[in-house]
Amino acid sequence: MNIDEKIQKIEEGTLEVVNSEELKDVLAKEQPIAYTGYEPSGKIHLGHAVTVQKLKTLQELGFKIKILLADYHAFLNGKGSLEEIREIAEYNMKCFKALGLDDTTDFILGSSYQLDSDYADKVYQLATMTTLKRARRSMDQVSRHDENPKVASVIYPIMQTVDMAALNVDVALGGMEQRKIQMLARENLEKIGENVPVCIHTPLLHGLDGDAKMSSSKGNFIAVDDSVKDITKKINKSYCPQGEIEGNPMIEIAETFVYPNQEKLLIKRPEKFGGDIELTHEELLEDFANGDLHPMDLKTGIKDFLIEYLAPVREYMEE
Repeated sequence: MNIDEKIQKIEEGTLEVVNSEELKDVLAKEQPIAYTGYEPSGKIHLGHAVTVQKLKTLQELGFKIKILLADYHAFLNGKGSLEEIREIAEYNMKCFKALGLDDTTDFILGSSYQLDSDYADKVYQLATMTTLKRARRSMDQVSRHDENPKVASVIYPIMQTVDMAALNVDVALGGMEQRKIQMLARENLEKIGENVPVCIHTPLLHGLDGDAKMSSSKGNFIAVDDSVKDITKKINKSYCPQGEIEGNPMIEIAETFVYPNQEKLLIKRPEKFGGDIELTHEELLEDFANGDLHPMDLKTGIKDFLIEYLAPVREYMEE
């Protein structure tokens, strides 16, 4: 696979790569490093699986993968005590492994290096370059809404910037909620003599309730280790308005997980309702938009797919 083909593979299913020209230089390295960070703060769900799916692609293309289990970031974001957060980090790490990342993946606890003097020095340097307004704005989609925000919320993006330097990152991967922080990092890392990473942004999944973001704190998610019973119950109750494509979580799951992994989605139906059908991506969108495919039929297809797709995760977590 040549470099252009690798870039095309990396760009599939993303919203943005900043930027593709720099990515060519990264791909010329013997083993470039890609990272993403996760706050250990609850269940690992399909929203996380979007970035894990892209990490697996990068791994297949020769990247070294580093996953930051950002315990101090979670602490700064009000997700619990450090002891509680570190317990969750162990569970999160097992979930990520269950999703298929190979044994070469490095899982790094933020607190393992974020108290080092060199790290602190870089945080202080960036603190003198970053306005309060810019730091707070970068956290718009990351931090919990707070009428009276804490100082912690402006330390967070500065630390995330220094993480990229500390981990020798060539590519920083994250959902679109991370974009403002990653752009802050691209602007400021060069000022302190550090490498500026390529940034890759993946789409955010809507919550099962139609909310703009799937989130463990909102309870509107499918956890990667949910039981068959829980997946069935959650999908059956999910938001899926007839004929609507945009913002429909069932359509998003199909586009994000079904069609990148198989050509058609099988939908099982009783004979009196037309019997089983298999739909390509284009056929699914057309049939749902014009009313030929009922929301409950779409939900059935998505439910059956997810039960099978996540079966290896359930098995791994039970070991």
